Amino acid sequence: MWSAGPSGTHPRKPQTTDMVPALPFHICLAGPTAAGKTAAALAIAQAHDCEIISVDSALVYCGMDIGTAKPSAAELAAVPHHLINIRDPLHAYSAAEFVVDAQRLIADISARGKLPLLVGGTMMYFKALFDGIDPMPAANAEVRAEIEREAHHKGWPALHAELARVDPATAARLAPADSQRIQRALEVFRISGLPLSHFHARQKKAAEATSPPQATLISLEPQDRAWLHARIGLRFDQMLAEGLADEVRTLRGRGDLHPDLPSMRCVGYRQVWEALDGTSPWAELRDKGIFATRQLAKRQITWLRSMPQRQVVFCDQVDALDQVLHAVRHSEAQRP
Repeated sequence: MWSAGPSGTHPRKPQTTDMVPALPFHICLAGPTAAGKTAAALAIAQAHDCEIISVDSALVYCGMDIGTAKPSAAELAAVPHHLINIRDPLHAYSAAEFVVDAQRLIADISARGKLPLLVGGTMMYFKALFDGIDPMPAANAEVRAEIEREAHHKGWPALHAELARVDPATAARLAPADSQRIQRALEVFRISGLPLSHFHARQKKAAEATSPPQATLISLEPQDRAWLHARIGLRFDQMLAEGLADEVRTLRGRGDLHPDLPSMRCVGYRQVWEALDGTSPWAELRDKGIFATRQLAKRQITWLRSMPQRQVVFCDQVDALDQVLHAVRHSEAQRP
């Protein structure tokens, strides 16, 4: 079970705000890819009457099941899920839209007498929910096209270097190949003359001025990075065995998708698309996919470490699930 807007798969323009409204009590479960979030969420759902709100920028897309490690039909049937399969891959889904949807769902689920449980690894979504969305320049097709042309000639690392000159704070947290976020940060600067970090600082200031959030953030993090790397490798192998390449072939076969879309930039999908295009050897697909997933996990952990309110559970410990359940019980006991 999942929720969708009236159109099901079409985007809408969100109402953004730099203020963080008071929300009912809710639990947030975050962690890097392959950390065991789905298993932990289902364990919480077995112990508590809750509904799950996905915090994942890839799970929103229809027809992208294997490469996103989307919960199985049985898992989706075991507990109500929201913000899964709500958008066609042709259409982007923004952090601002997520905040609007998540705030509405938290209120609705709480009104039904259930516990809202937000689960995922898209840290930008969590941060936007915690700190609010500060109005900033809307996307500009002309500016984006200009940045794309520059990237084609110079490469994204060169544009990352340019970003470091005008917005060092944002550049410091982005990888030189993170084209989507580099493009957005440069777009904001070129339109407004202000760095993206300026808007984020305003978000933080607004959040600090509000009452304490009625939320607990539980963070699944590995003590041993090698443990996570091994799980990433096993999971990517499983995706390939389950037909990830055929899934991407089907998406390509539609004829209206292209590799610059946010959906097709998702880890795994980008690497298979490049192999199908012939721009990357098939023999290197596995290694490139695993490397990209490891880099994603590294960025996710970096984001999490910037959230001092989080309660860390070491996901590579044998009693990790028990620790998660204890943290949830303790939070519920301490709720206002």
